[in-house]
Amino acid sequence: MWRAFFLAIGITLCIVGVECLGLERVVLKIHEPPPKVAADPYSFAPKTPGPGPRRTIIVKEYTPFSFLALGVVVILYAYDLPRRMKA
Repeated sequence: MWRAFFLAIGITLCIVGVECLGLERVVLKIHEPPPKVAADPYSFAPKTPGPGPRRTIIVKEYTPFSFLALGVVVILYAYDLPRRMKA
């Protein structure tokens, strides 16, 4: 069970690293929560939340390689794990 868990974490880190190779920045659009105001019985227009603030994450030059290296180390640890558990 532990081997599969660490293998999944390592593969996920490698996938994120490969995805970061093609990204320059990530823009997150955050929606505001719906207002907590009592509904107007005479208004039929639905109350939809408006766009909220945006958050921009700029990917550093070393980020993809860090994720890839960490993913490979975790995968190698996952393959070494059964030998450690028997000892």
